[in-house]
Amino acid sequence: MNHTTNQSVLQTLGWNEHFANLFAPYAEQGYSVGRITLEHKRIYRLLSEHGELLGEVTGKLRYEATGREDYPAVGDWVVITARPEEKKASIHAVLPRKSKFSRKAAGDSVEEQIVAANVDTVFLVNALNNDFNIRRMERYLILAWESGANPVIVLSKADLCDDLEQRIADVESVAIGVPVHVVSAERGEGLEQLAPYLGCGQTVALMGSSGVGKSTLINKLSGAEQQKVNKVREGDDRGRHTTTHRELFQLPDGALMIDTPGMRELQLWEADEGFRGAFDDIEQLAEACRFNDCQHGREPGCAVRAAIEDGSLEKARFDSYLKLQRELAHLARKEDARLAAAEKDKWKKITMQARSKKPKR
Repeated sequence: MNHTTNQSVLQTLGWNEHFANLFAPYAEQGYSVGRITLEHKRIYRLLSEHGELLGEVTGKLRYEATGREDYPAVGDWVVITARPEEKKASIHAVLPRKSKFSRKAAGDSVEEQIVAANVDTVFLVNALNNDFNIRRMERYLILAWESGANPVIVLSKADLCDDLEQRIADVESVAIGVPVHVVSAERGEGLEQLAPYLGCGQTVALMGSSGVGKSTLINKLSGAEQQKVNKVREGDDRGRHTTTHRELFQLPDGALMIDTPGMRELQLWEADEGFRGAFDDIEQLAEACRFNDCQHGREPGCAVRAAIEDGSLEKARFDSYLKLQRELAHLARKEDARLAAAEKDKWKKITMQARSKKPKR
């Protein structure tokens, strides 16, 4: 492949000047670059100028990693040594991420799990059936704002909704300034509204609980049966897990899409900016309180309490604000302890390495 062809292949995968500048020092050393499309037990499928390759991280990268966040994630651009004849590659480094959608990894440990990286737009998909949940939407919005990507709300299964105007009003009351699009993928209605986000080389991630219609949406947008679709459970409209892993693939119009498994229990990861973005209405009200350290309890001149009393702020939204604030504060305390332990471990490694290199007398 000549250089022009290489660049055009990479551009269809979302490559641009920003990443080219980050990669420049590696290019001088003769390395190639690829984009992660699938991860499975630390084996990675990636697309590159050499086509599709299976990649493994090098021992050096594994040794220097302090946690899961230092390993490649779906959507990442990685520095590789390609072995096209074997359809394999060694992954030496992960280029700095332009955006990343993270959540707390499942389990008791405090660890970041990167759901998708280098995303331009996040489609937050919510079904307009009995599983419609505004509080869950607030969680997704926090992490979407924190990710650095642009959130867009897609209300799916419009054909199952009897009170569409009320649902849209409910969403707009918590997703201030976020575009909201109503679709019925089953009937192919409203999908044209999503076209502006799906330009060639643009990366879109789909987030949402199980059964909200992500797989049906992908199949309609791609014009092919990319993803298996399961019926929702009888009785509560809750979906069964269809997607079991994160995967990046290309749509016919040149956009890249990352599908993710349904996340019913979405545990927050550190999200200062995201929290402010998701609750901008309450944050602005708080600035109008008489006291800077107002706890929005019984203090005089509390603008937040006044808004709840006059009905301009829903009490359930304020309660959600307090709950999520407490959750993030608790996580921050645990994360500080984890980082201190990781730093200690890192210096222990460096000390042991230095000792092993000392000449023996």
